[in-house]
Amino acid sequence: MQRFLTLVVITLVVALGTPLGTARAQQRAQNSIPLAFGMNADQASQSLGVPLNYVRGTPGNELFVALPNVRGSVLSRRSDGLYLQFGKGRLIAWKGDWGTNPQ
Repeated sequence: MQRFLTLVVITLVVALGTPLGTARAQQRAQNSIPLAFGMNADQASQSLGVPLNYVRGTPGNELFVALPNVRGSVLSRRSDGLYLQFGKGRLIAWKGDWGTNPQ
């Protein structure tokens, strides 16, 4: 009898837990596009969830900064900006102090 109850509990946990976990993973995958080399400025902005602010450069070869000013964005836990360098209209480099995470 105890073995039967254990099997029932395991079956329920698997049956109820899997769809919820799968739905959460799919939602995260749909809502987040990882930052990648070759993106244009609009794609990078969408990936980070914040607008990009112009720093300097000529058209197509700009330096932008993404500031963590939007709640719920990828950068919402950051106090510093993420600098994005574009060349020929495509993301070629980014820099930010990602080694520390303020508490």
